[in-house]
Amino acid sequence: MSAASPVATAGSSQCPAFARELAGRLSVLFERDVEIARRLNDAGRRLRAVNEGLWSGLSPDALGLIYDGAAPAGHSQVAALMSDALRSGRPESETAVLGALQQVHWTIHRAFHDYQTAAEERRQLAADTGEVIRRFVDALVAAGWSEEQARGANVYELTGAVR
Repeated sequence: MSAASPVATAGSSQCPAFARELAGRLSVLFERDVEIARRLNDAGRRLRAVNEGLWSGLSPDALGLIYDGAAPAGHSQVAALMSDALRSGRPESETAVLGALQQVHWTIHRAFHDYQTAAEERRQLAADTGEVIRRFVDALVAAGWSEEQARGANVYELTGAVR
């Protein structure tokens, strides 16, 4: 099933009203999928960005060196706060580190929640879309289209939607 393939040779004039209705539903489902894919990409981008901001440039093997002051704490806001806190010994420096870590924690939490929610919506949308596609193909085959023509039909052209 292609959303952008040319109209099958059977022609849209031979498309029953029920199939046109299903084509309209499919075009809406395809647009919803695009929206969900954007949300997934955005949540993934936010997760990558916050992860990079957390420990960019810091190797797990360097932790011992950081705590004994022999090496810098990487190239991130949190790493700089950690380095400052260790050098200064002031309690407010440690509070700044904990505050930054808490902000990162909640940023990750929100982005991960958004990603999981969008992924579940997309999974359900795929199931719904598959069911509508099956009914759409069956309606076109019943109207005399071949299985190949029905699967290759452009739902936007069949509904008269401008793309």
